[in-house]
Amino acid sequence: MDINSVISATTAPPASAPKSRISSDFDTFLRMLTVQMQNQDPLKPIDSADYAVQLATFSGVEQQVRTNQLLTDMQSKFQQLGMAEMASWIGKEARSSAQVRYDGSPVTLSPNPAAGANRAVLAVRDAQGNLVAREEIPVSTAPYTWLGAGADGAPLPPGNYRITLESMNDERLIDARPVEHYARVIEARDGGSTGIKLVLHGGIEVLATEVTALREPRS
Repeated sequence: MDINSVISATTAPPASAPKSRISSDFDTFLRMLTVQMQNQDPLKPIDSADYAVQLATFSGVEQQVRTNQLLTDMQSKFQQLGMAEMASWIGKEARSSAQVRYDGSPVTLSPNPAAGANRAVLAVRDAQGNLVAREEIPVSTAPYTWLGAGADGAPLPPGNYRITLESMNDERLIDARPVEHYARVIEARDGGSTGIKLVLHGGIEVLATEVTALREPRS
């Protein structure tokens, strides 16, 4: 069998194959080329042009392996730089639309009602997704202090809550989106392909790219 046919079948890993497959095929190519040279017919040696093509293929595979190694090293360094930068965020307060941790103390929200709304309502859901409170607030982008009251006016139990801001025009819903709020950053961790994740007070996780503001903690 012509070595080029064999190489094309063994050095073209499917899209889903791991990167280590390339290095394995690189070694396979070298072994096959060596065996071909050792076992060629002395009376009918392989044409030099064929060797040139095979060596060019060998060089291409080698370059691909080195390029992938370089990209892997660069990715690792970028992640390390990102983690170093995120370290300065620990202890500060980050604003995002993540869940809200309520532990009995008021929480400052940053509402942003949609254009055309004449009413704004906070819809509060617990960790199981149950609606536990609805609270009408001013139609304004000014910070709003949420006291953590349930539907009966009594304080909700400590826990993580998802608070959605419903922008209304009279009784018609215009828009609904998670309301942003500030929470203290307690940890930064590598989230792999999704990027760096921040762990907020209460164990709530949010991607660093979803943070819209950062501030010093308030007493």
